[in-house]
Amino acid sequence: MSPLETLRRMHRIAGWPLLLSTFLARLPISMSLIGLLTLVTTTTGSVAAAGVVTGAFALGETVGGPVIARFADRHGQRTPVLVTAVVDAVLVTALVSAVLAGAPTPVLAALAAVAGMCMPQIGPMARTRWVVLIRRGADRGVERERSVSAAMSVEGVLDEAAFVLGPALVGVLTVTISPAASVLGAAVLIGVFGSVFALHPTAPPGAPPVRGAEGRIATPALLVLAVPMFCQGLFFGGMSTGVTAFAAASGHGDLSGLMYAVMGTSSAAAGLLMASVPVGFPLTARTRAAAGALFLLTLPLYLDHGVVGLAVAIFVLGAAIGPHIVSLFGLIERAAPASRLSQSMALILSCLILGQSLGSMVSGALADAHGHQGAFALATLGGLVSLAVTVLVMRARWYTRQEEGESPTAARPAPGNGGGQGAHPG
Repeated sequence: MSPLETLRRMHRIAGWPLLLSTFLARLPISMSLIGLLTLVTTTTGSVAAAGVVTGAFALGETVGGPVIARFADRHGQRTPVLVTAVVDAVLVTALVSAVLAGAPTPVLAALAAVAGMCMPQIGPMARTRWVVLIRRGADRGVERERSVSAAMSVEGVLDEAAFVLGPALVGVLTVTISPAASVLGAAVLIGVFGSVFALHPTAPPGAPPVRGAEGRIATPALLVLAVPMFCQGLFFGGMSTGVTAFAAASGHGDLSGLMYAVMGTSSAAAGLLMASVPVGFPLTARTRAAAGALFLLTLPLYLDHGVVGLAVAIFVLGAAIGPHIVSLFGLIERAAPASRLSQSMALILSCLILGQSLGSMVSGALADAHGHQGAFALATLGGLVSLAVTVLVMRARWYTRQEEGESPTAARPAPGNGGGQGAHPG
């Protein structure tokens, strides 16, 4: 399946308005963190205070995300997404006002934590929405597998695009208007397009809770995925700090954002191409291959590079990121109970956010002590641990898709919960 055919397939399932609203509604996630970091730093003159506030925001999202997603699984997406989108827009606006008013750092951190808790989980809910639409459709067997793969690929591309364009938009608004405008812009986007996403007719209804093993998410099949996703977060934290430290040391500090965007570009392209991988290539094997590439392709980062040489190394490295994330979300779709799919995706995604926050803090100290290569070491460690876990701990039988309606358990081979017939073990 070509990238163009992948997009056509998604358009055929739900249309471009859903794709557009999910993209614009997830931009505020990256915009809020970068914007708050810039706003608090310029207003208070304290990088430490800015780190506390942005860390509180990320921690709030990590805690609140799975709760919001669980409510959406139980009662449908429309109400929780609409309410949290509006409330979060108000809270982010209040946070900006508090920063400009000179509120103490503990007050700012508390308000940021609450705003993070109310951030709508657009990414996990959008993935869930596509899966529900595909399961309701006419596709079966291999065609259904291809549609799910296309959905995970496109969603991965939207995440990457938001991750690259969000900070760029913050930079434009900061330079042309003010640092506060970038955070307020994020509030407007989440309020408007979060509401559009909530009210879109594809919003799935809730599902009654499933009792017993069939409704559990604390299974080996799901829990093991938290580790490579956390490692992906460590990787992001190490890479962003390392690139910034390298650019600053090379006298090209203004190029750090552009160099990092190069990695996002190749990652998005590779993620979209994952829909072209034959369904006979199991998801677990794809995840292991991507984790191995994530580790091995960090090794050229330690060579004696100039700016162009490092940019090329980063571009090549990006080709492993998209497939790694897309494959992990594909495994989540296989392992999660149908009644708790949004919560499962939000829970695993929160591990990435937590890993990135921790990675950013640790890699900063490493960069101070050992230069940019010290920060890159954290990215290498993330790839290595992800490879070790996917090879030594993950079991393909946990993600084998069975007949329609079955769901995974820890005690037997775990089928996916929407399985098409004739699918392959993952």
